[in-house]
Amino acid sequence: MPALATGTGHEPGLYELLAALPSQLQPHVNCSEDNTFLQDMFGERSLHSLVKIHERLQHYEESKPAPVLEGAAPLARDVSDELEGKSASQDVKELLKLLANPHVKSLLSVHDAVAQKKYDPELPPLPEDIDDDEDSVKIIRLVKNKEPLGATIRRDESTGAIIVARIMKGGPADRSGLIHVGDELKEVNGIPVDDKKPEEIIRILAQSQGAITFKVVPGAKDEASIKEPQMFVKALFDYDPKDDNTIPCKEAGLAFKKGCILQIMSQDDATWWQAKHEGDTNPRAGLIPSKQFQERRLAFQQPVTTLSSLRRSTRRSSGFRRSFRLSRRDRKTTKSMYEAKKSEMYDMADVPTYEEVVPYRRQRGDKHRLVVLVGPTGVGLSELKKKLLISDPQHFSVTIPHTSRPKKNQETDGVDYHFISKQLFETDIQNNKFIEHGEYKGNFYGTSLDSIRSILSKKKVCLLDVQPHLIKHLRTAEFKPFVVFVKPPTVDRLRETRKKPQIISGKDDKDSTKPFTEEDFQEMVNTAQTMETQYSHLFEMVIVNDNLDVAFSELQLALKKVETETHWIPVSWTHS
Repeated sequence: MPALATGTGHEPGLYELLAALPSQLQPHVNCSEDNTFLQDMFGERSLHSLVKIHERLQHYEESKPAPVLEGAAPLARDVSDELEGKSASQDVKELLKLLANPHVKSLLSVHDAVAQKKYDPELPPLPEDIDDDEDSVKIIRLVKNKEPLGATIRRDESTGAIIVARIMKGGPADRSGLIHVGDELKEVNGIPVDDKKPEEIIRILAQSQGAITFKVVPGAKDEASIKEPQMFVKALFDYDPKDDNTIPCKEAGLAFKKGCILQIMSQDDATWWQAKHEGDTNPRAGLIPSKQFQERRLAFQQPVTTLSSLRRSTRRSSGFRRSFRLSRRDRKTTKSMYEAKKSEMYDMADVPTYEEVVPYRRQRGDKHRLVVLVGPTGVGLSELKKKLLISDPQHFSVTIPHTSRPKKNQETDGVDYHFISKQLFETDIQNNKFIEHGEYKGNFYGTSLDSIRSILSKKKVCLLDVQPHLIKHLRTAEFKPFVVFVKPPTVDRLRETRKKPQIISGKDDKDSTKPFTEEDFQEMVNTAQTMETQYSHLFEMVIVNDNLDVAFSELQLALKKVETETHWIPVSWTHS
């Protein structure tokens, strides 16, 4: 590819130097990764385009094109006046006619306008009323359109001065590089601001359009801050700055919904971070409450909940699988089949705000992510698992529970249950080998972590349904769970769609069933609402099981995407 410009004389141009640089650096690069980086960087087409533009501009500046004459139109008039009384030769007549042509006159007028115009930027004149004793000031002129300037102000409590509190990353003020945090604002468009409240100044700026002139006293410059690493977080709550009375400037706030991925642009302020939505082409950042600030606010809003009420809620929200289903009568006389390894209070102590995330895509040969289904009793978790197993039994699998009760004649060890002694079961409980366990009629039942690992090690997708408070213990780099919340439709729809289905009413008695009652429907809806209120920040997908076939199709498509597409996962899951 020929170089566009070669500079002056025999000196090579910047474009030629850029093209030759990778080969010149080759002997000095030991790492193949560094060599690839250099090749990619210097081979970037956008960089080549910028260099070409630079050399064109440099060539134009060196040639310094200047008009031969700044007043061509007056000269033409003088020539016409001079020739008017001369001999009327053919050449003179033709020249006079040419100079009198309106198009020629317009062309000469445009030439003079361009030749006399100064294209170098001009700074606004300094105000004449600056005192000699006044601090050094900067006169800054910015052009404002409908976009906010991207700066917030505050009044210094000790001096009363109006100070620039923060500069929003990517906003007009940040892009100008002229206004800095700590600068003292003296005037806006010639209006002194010493006696004005920050809210009044913000209104002046909001109503201004076009060029805005600031008079500022530069603040003490901090040492160049280290560039913050790129950080992304998943929002675990909804936020609208219009509803937040504590935000310094509502117009500067960034609204988001639970589940949104945010790119954190600055954490300089301990109370208000700067962020933008991931993938947003607008470079301007907005204010969001920091993790620490939001945790304090939400902690104050948390209702006081007793351990007993939590346990009652847990029992109401339990999703009993085919091996662990209890009738309502049994639940009154037996303790919960699902007991967390740790107290339920541990979950409630966590206040969901943000979770740092990174993009993740499963590579060929890697273990599959654990698929966790959550939902109230009767919502259809078992039916969805069964349809997945039937659709591809070589790809999907479910855990086999452990029990300490004796094996029945028709049962097979490792198929119906893993049958172990009560003593071994108690030892495994002490060693935290169960994600869940319980006791029924003197026998232990439970799901072991090793049973999950066994399925994943075979490169199969493990399907698991648990109580929502147990999800925390599965959210590890080893399992990388994809959590799906299956919720019921309205009670009216349940009456229409759940006429024939029945609930298994007895433990180990899969043939003992009873039809749904009105109480079952109401309890299902109420339990789903409780689960969603307390644990929705842990759900990656929500499916309403209004129609089993439709719900299955949604789930099947989502699981396919989990295996083939890029998703955001907690950064902690990237460290084993």
